[in-house]
Amino acid sequence: MDFLSIDNLFTLGMLILLQAVLGFDNLLYISLESKNAPPDRRSYVRKVGIGLAIALRIILLFVLVRLIGYFQDPVFGIYLTGIVTGKFNIHSLIVLLGGVFIIYTATKEIWHMISLEEAAKAETGSSKTTGQVIFMIVLMNLVFSFDSILSAMALTDVFWVMASAIIVGGILMIWLADRISEFLQKNRMYEVLGLFILFLVGIMLLAEGGHLAHLKLMGQEITPMSKATFYFIIIILVLTDVVQGRYQRKILKEKEASQQHRS
Repeated sequence: MDFLSIDNLFTLGMLILLQAVLGFDNLLYISLESKNAPPDRRSYVRKVGIGLAIALRIILLFVLVRLIGYFQDPVFGIYLTGIVTGKFNIHSLIVLLGGVFIIYTATKEIWHMISLEEAAKAETGSSKTTGQVIFMIVLMNLVFSFDSILSAMALTDVFWVMASAIIVGGILMIWLADRISEFLQKNRMYEVLGLFILFLVGIMLLAEGGHLAHLKLMGQEITPMSKATFYFIIIILVLTDVVQGRYQRKILKEKEASQQHRS
């Protein structure tokens, strides 16, 4: 049967793997955003948000398959020679706005973390309603979905293969989201690392959006950040955080030993 041909099954496996790889930054955002919901509703908003996003991703896939040209056609342009030039389409605008919002979110959370507002927020346990958190998870999930859907369309034109990969990828996200959130809750020190990775995701989206818009600033073309570079930077950040944490614990032990020796 062509429906269950080896080629289709192999492509399905590749797309599921692609969804898992491209979904890391999305999972990080979901885990951090869900903290804004009441503590007893956080798991619920993650599951409902991702579930709604899966349905909307399939609708978006259906729309993109039929109207891909409209998303790629220029909507408007900026032509200030020597300063800024670019031709913006719907795809580039969505990616750029997503990048701006994620940078704003990461910056705001980092600021809260080092101010008294974070303490007040921790006491109340919530700064947004359940509906608002679900809406933000669905919205940003759709922003992140563009690259994965377009990559899927580049590999196959079989709709059921792409839709199945989205569904399986979504189920994996639901399963992993709670675990990542629980890990961050138990290891609060890694929240700072997560926020800076999220900040990096925003920069990556800005670069990708600028590239899609053929944006040039001061005559310099904006080039996208490759996934390999992105994950390499994340590995360096994680290693730095691990080494710094161990070094701090070593210093604390030396201070404690020194104080005991003096007493």
